[in-house]
Amino acid sequence: MAKLGPTPDAISTILACPDPSGSVERPDIVIQVLDLGPRGITYKFTASDGKMKLKGMFSSQLASQITSGNIQNLGLVRILDYAVNEIPGMSENYVLVKQCEVVSPALETEIKNEVKSEVKSGEVGIILKPKQEMLSKSASQIVHEQNGNMAPAARMAMTRGVHPLVSLNPYQGNWTIKVRVTNKGTMRTYKNARGEGCVFNVELTDEEGTQIQATMFNEAAKKFFEKFELGKVYYISKGSLRVANKQFKTVQNDYEMTLNENSEVEEAINEAAFVPETKFNFVPVDMLGPHVNGKELVDVIGVVQSVSPTMSIRRKSNNESIPKRDITIADETKKTVVVSLWGELATSVGQELLDIADQSPIVAVKSLKVGDFQGVSLSTLSRSTVVVNPELPEAKRLRSWYDSEGKGASLASVGNGMSPLAKSGARSMYSDRVSLSIYLMTHPWPVFFSVKAFISSIRPDQALWYRACKTCNKKVTEAIGSGYWFEGCQKNDEECSLRYILVARVTDASGEAYLSLFNEEAERVIGCSADELDKLKSQEGEENPYQLKLKQATWVPHLFRVSVSQNEYNNEKRKRITARAVAPVDFAAESKLLLEEISKMKASQ
Repeated sequence: MAKLGPTPDAISTILACPDPSGSVERPDIVIQVLDLGPRGITYKFTASDGKMKLKGMFSSQLASQITSGNIQNLGLVRILDYAVNEIPGMSENYVLVKQCEVVSPALETEIKNEVKSEVKSGEVGIILKPKQEMLSKSASQIVHEQNGNMAPAARMAMTRGVHPLVSLNPYQGNWTIKVRVTNKGTMRTYKNARGEGCVFNVELTDEEGTQIQATMFNEAAKKFFEKFELGKVYYISKGSLRVANKQFKTVQNDYEMTLNENSEVEEAINEAAFVPETKFNFVPVDMLGPHVNGKELVDVIGVVQSVSPTMSIRRKSNNESIPKRDITIADETKKTVVVSLWGELATSVGQELLDIADQSPIVAVKSLKVGDFQGVSLSTLSRSTVVVNPELPEAKRLRSWYDSEGKGASLASVGNGMSPLAKSGARSMYSDRVSLSIYLMTHPWPVFFSVKAFISSIRPDQALWYRACKTCNKKVTEAIGSGYWFEGCQKNDEECSLRYILVARVTDASGEAYLSLFNEEAERVIGCSADELDKLKSQEGEENPYQLKLKQATWVPHLFRVSVSQNEYNNEKRKRITARAVAPVDFAAESKLLLEEISKMKASQ
C-alpha cells in the first residue's frame, strides 16, 4: 500500500505554472496544510510538500469546508484550481486555492522528506537535482500549444489572464475581467464631513451570468462615466474588491468592486461578443411577506393573469410624468401579486404582454422591490429585467402546473387581509387579530397582523419629528445663512413643516413591544400635528402642556394594523414593528369578535 503523503515537488510545480487556467493537462498536486488559521473572511495556511513550503490562502468559497472540519490543519488536500498572486501589502507570493478536495484528515505530524544528495570525493555539500526547469518548460509548452489553437479573441483573453467574476476576492493582486455593462446608474452628488463629491455605479455581468456592482467616486467617476455604455463589453483591471454592504448591494455577490482613476477600462472591440446568462433566484409568491419594505431585491416567476392599460403617474419629487402598467401574476402557491412596470418596461414589455395576455404567458422578473401597497406589491426599478416565456426549468414546470391544474384553481391575492381599505384602517383589523406575544416570539411570522393595544408610554425626550419639505415630505437641512435646503426639490425656502417619526411602547394583555409610528398614524395617537405639538413646548403653565399632551395619549385603546420586518444592527438581528394604520376601537365589532372567539373555544372543548 502506497504511503499517504503530499506529491513530491508539488510546490515547484505550483511555482512553475502560477496560472494553470490555460493548461490542457494539470499535474496531480497534493499538499499538506500547515499553520491553518483565519484571516478576515477567509483562511491562511502554509502549503508543504515535505521539502518546500509556500504560504497560501483558501478562497472564501472554501471557508465552509474549513469551519465544518473537512479541511483540517496537518491534513492533505488535492489542489484542483489555484493561482499564484502577489497579495497587496505582502512581500512574497501566495498561492490562492480556488478549488480542492480532501485527501486525508489531520495526520499525526508534519511530513518532512529527506533531500537526496550527491556527494563527490573531496567535496562536502549537497547538490539538488534540478526538476523545476523541466516542469517550467513543460508548462510553457502546454500554454504555447493551447494559445496556438485558440481563436484570436480567446487568445487575447488568455494573454490578458481573464478571470471569471466568481473567482475574484479581496486578496488577489492583478486580475482582468471581461464583462458586459448590464445596468448603468446616474451620476450623483453628495456632501459629507470631508466635503462634496460625485459617485456613480454600474452592474457588470460576465459570460457565466455572475454579476458584481462596481462603484466610482470623484475623479474616477468623471473619467469613466462617459466610457461605460450600457450593453457594451469591456476588459477591466486594476480595481479593488471588498465585502459588499448587505444594506445597499443590488446584485447577488459577496463582494463589490471599486474603480479608481488608475483602473484600466478597455472596450472589447472586434471580438466575439457574448450574451450573459441571466441568473434568477426566484421567491415564491406566498413567501414575499418577509421581504416587504426590505433592502434586498427579489426575483419572481409567474403566469400572467391580467394586464392593465398604461397609466401616467406624476412624481412628487420633480413633477415629471412617468408611464406605469400593472400586471397580475400567479404561481404554484395559488397566490397572485401585482407587479408594477415603470418607464420603458411599461411601454415595451408591458405592451407585448397586453397583446398576448389571452395566451397566459409566463414572465420572469429580476430585481424587484417589495412594497406594502395592498399588503404586498412588487415594483420594477431601472435595473429590473423582464423575460417573457423564458427557457427555464421553472417556467416549464409552471406551465405544466397551470395547464393541468392552475387554470381552473381558485387563486387569492397574497395581500388579502393585509391592507386597510381607508386611512382609518378599519378593514382587516379583525381578520387576522393576534396578541403582542406573537410578535415577541422568535418566529418571523406573521409579517402583517392587527392588534388591539394601549400606548403605555411615549418618551418626551426622544426626537419625535423631523423637518420636512411641504411638497415632497423629504427631510431638509438648514441652509447657509437662513432658511432650509430641500434636497428632494432642489431649492431653498424659509419655511418647512414638521412630520412625526416616533417610537412608543404599546401593551396588551399578553405583553408589550416598541412600536414605530410615522406622521399620519402618530397624529391619530397624539391628537394633534407635529407643528402644533412643537408650539406646546414653548408654552408655560402649572403642568407642562407638551408633556401633558403626551400623557393624555397614553392608556387609550387603539386598533393597530402593523408590519414586522427584520433589521440588522451591529451584526445583531432585530425585529422592528411599524404601525401601518391606526383606528379607534369599534366596540360593537369588538364584542362580535369576542363572541366568535368564545364560540370557537366552546366548540373545541
